[in-house]
Amino acid sequence: MTASTTTMNAGGGAELIDGKAMAAGMTADIREQVEMLVRQGHELPGLAVVLVGNDPASEVYVKNKAIQTHRAGMKSFMQMMPESTSQEELLALIEELNENPKVDGILVQLPLPPQIDAATVTNAIHPDKDVDGLGEVNTGRLALGMENGIVPCTPLGCLKLLQSVHEDMTGLKAVVIGASNLVGRPMAQLLLKANCTVTVAHIHTRNIEELARSADILVVATGKAGLVKGSWIKPGATVIDVGITRVQTPEGKSRLVGDVVFEEASRVAGHITPVPGGVGPMTIACLLHNTFQAASRRRASTEG
Repeated sequence: MTASTTTMNAGGGAELIDGKAMAAGMTADIREQVEMLVRQGHELPGLAVVLVGNDPASEVYVKNKAIQTHRAGMKSFMQMMPESTSQEELLALIEELNENPKVDGILVQLPLPPQIDAATVTNAIHPDKDVDGLGEVNTGRLALGMENGIVPCTPLGCLKLLQSVHEDMTGLKAVVIGASNLVGRPMAQLLLKANCTVTVAHIHTRNIEELARSADILVVATGKAGLVKGSWIKPGATVIDVGITRVQTPEGKSRLVGDVVFEEASRVAGHITPVPGGVGPMTIACLLHNTFQAASRRRASTEG
């Protein structure tokens, strides 16, 4: 399946990469595959999402994931725990979910309260149920180019968006601005696997504007609103904007913006993702994809 791309309005030369439309198509495809799995006599795939505390943004994300999980025809297991939850209590819950045959994927919503170490919790999830792909085992599998790993959802979504524009990325120069374990580093691994020539930039990178201008593919994931200006973009480049920040407008309202100044960059780029409506919907769609793949592998291993 390919993404829907639409030409921008007058004033912009780039074509919009419609992540929202592509995510909807992926979700529909997954639902069809789930229905086929059920017709073969298997149980519905199940995704457990664990939320510790009552962070408002996290609550919204978790509810949206539950809605999309049901939309894809899969079961959603919501696990809500109080802010005071200890690390030992959370690890005990994860162990229960690891052993639960109805649960194919486990996601612990970040951030966690300060008394809980996120790395310890992430690595406690069984690698085959680590549908966020952030545990050490899946991170290692990705770094080694192995096929049996689970890829982090946001970088996987970015890759699918790029593939909707570039049938073959061999030899293209890709620059990733942002070196986090969540996005930047796994994104670089995926681009290497796609035979790109990859450079990873970060806050200490010198001449970052010049480096960005050399990129055929520019992926920006820094969390710094408006970092990348139009002058940073190579004419005709494909720009994937992972950042999303809520900013106040002069009118006293708020709006969501990315790490790239969209109005400027869209005049120079060949293709670009919007914020919102670009990478965000694809992140959740890829979570559903990872959950279904995990469920399929577990059922195949049981049959074997």
